Formats: sequence, C-alpha cells, structure tokens
Amino acid sequence: MDSESFRQALGRFASGVTIVTTVSATGEPVGFTATAFSSLSLDPPLVLFCLGHDSSSLEVFREAAGFSINLLATGQQALSQAFAQTGGEKFTGVASRTGRRGIPLLEGCLAVLECRTQEQLPGGDHTIFIGEVEAVHLGEGEPLVYFRGGYRAASP
Repeated sequence: MDSESFRQALGRFASGVTIVTTVSATGEPVGFTATAFSSLSLDPPLVLFCLGHDSSSLEVFREAAGFSINLLATGQQALSQAFAQTGGEKFTGVASRTGRRGIPLLEGCLAVLECRTQEQLPGGDHTIFIGEVEAVHLGEGEPLVYFRGGYRAASP
C-alpha cells in the first residue's frame, strides 16, 4: 500500500468540518480547520481532534489548557478556507465571542463545544488532543461536509 492510495481512500469518507480554536499564552487567538474530529465518550463527555506535527499552531495547543470545537454549517465554507491557511490574521472580521477560558467561540456554527484539555497522545505524524466538554452552545442549520477534496452540503 502506498500513501497516495491511502490518502485517496480517506478522501472517500465524508466528514463534518470544524474549526478548532484556543488562545496562546500571550492571549492571541489561534485556530485551524479540522476534519480530524470525533466524539469519544458520552460519560464523561469527551471529544478528540488531531493536529499534524508540521502545524505552526501545534505548540500553542500543546501548552493551552483548553480549546473549542466549532462545528461549521453550510454557508461557512469561506471561513473554513480562511482557517485552513497557514499564518495570516484568521480572526480579522470573524464574528466571535469569548468563552469561559478566554477562547474564541465562532458565531453562526451548528454547535460549539468548550473543552478542557484532558490528554495529549502521540499518533503517527499527529498529536491526538482529548478534551472534556465543559459547555455546549447549539445553533441551527445544516452541516458543512468535506468529501473527495471538496465541500458539500449534506442531503436530507
């Protein structure tokens, strides 16, 4: 098996699109687009996301006490694309509010999960971040989905 075949196979798995946010030790907001997100447990309420070792924000997330998972809705594709870029002022012009740990919570999402970082585990070329959900904020709409290298709207 080669890595390109593996990548193509994974692209055939439809996933929701999230933006994971936190704040640096100096209070700067940090975020990135992620499809590597999953629920882990209902009791206690746990979720996980994976962040590549080559990510410029990896150290900020490693040092942060918490993070938020912002589940994107149809119509937030531009937001997803902006947060998928390396560097830049990702939060400029983005509607958000501050959560319980000072972490940005993005407006207009299907749901936002405020989490306390519980554990960090090695996972190949990624770090797996496990968080305990401390607060949930629910929105309305349909999910933004990523499938075969492109954005899609979920069909009813």
